[in-house]
Amino acid sequence: MFAVIVALIVVATATVYGWPLRSAELQRAEAEVLDFESARQRATQIIAAETADTEVDPGCRSQLLTHDTRSAKAVLLLHGYTGCPGPFSDLAKLYFDQGYNVWVPRAPRHGLNDRTAHAALRADELTAYANAALNLTAGLGDEVGVVGLSGGGMLATWLTGHRPDVVSRTLVLSPFYKPNAVQAPGFAIKPLIVLYGFGILPDRTNSNGFSYAALSQYLRLVRNFNADPKNPNLREIAVVTSANDDLIDHQEALGIPRAIADRNGITLSTYELPRDFGIGHDIVSPKALLGRTDELNRLYLDLYEGTARP
Repeated sequence: MFAVIVALIVVATATVYGWPLRSAELQRAEAEVLDFESARQRATQIIAAETADTEVDPGCRSQLLTHDTRSAKAVLLLHGYTGCPGPFSDLAKLYFDQGYNVWVPRAPRHGLNDRTAHAALRADELTAYANAALNLTAGLGDEVGVVGLSGGGMLATWLTGHRPDVVSRTLVLSPFYKPNAVQAPGFAIKPLIVLYGFGILPDRTNSNGFSYAALSQYLRLVRNFNADPKNPNLREIAVVTSANDDLIDHQEALGIPRAIADRNGITLSTYELPRDFGIGHDIVSPKALLGRTDELNRLYLDLYEGTARP
């Protein structure tokens, strides 16, 4: 009997660690060319639908800031897991004041009155959302870039590799590519993705209110990054982390953007918020920035534009 149990454990372990995570569906990114009016109308329709939907938190609706014409520069801002567009308002306004047209879309199953809805999130919903948001942003301006926080930073990275036709600048803030070891040891990551991401085990929620099933969808997409991220249009890539952030793996947060920068022959700009700032994983929300909102938003813009090299 003991030998049978051992054999079953070996087979189960081999199955989990051998489970394929790369998928053609999660590497699909189709371009759609929109002119300015079509892009603006689509964004306006999305916002109108969210306004009419009583399930959407009014403070979490998608945001569009335009100069009423196609601009030289447009930027896509992607919020993180369990977040929403609301906390990006100040950063969006800063970009707008610098002449950008700005699109800040609400992610699927996020920003709802039901704070548990994100648990049902699927990886293919995330890729479709990010790609559609980029297509819309490309209709707003000539040069297009993407800024993402946490899970949104992961999506910004996915777009950088899978949409080289559009993305010319990338800024990732506290990018979530892998949990910090204090949250989950490295050897547990793939079992977590397989067992919870594919519904083999019933979902669990950790002390932060994060669904294992939903987190697994973001981690699946990391395994579906473009394996050869050559982007001839990429001019700048930058990453910002916080020394107090115990949610993300800091080595991966720097290593993945650095690999993209090296592949494309450009310099990676990096900045780590000092520990004495007292800022954790969320480095965008004004409430989390402890009076440093203007200072840090300016830094983010400078890193994005390549005018700051800390």
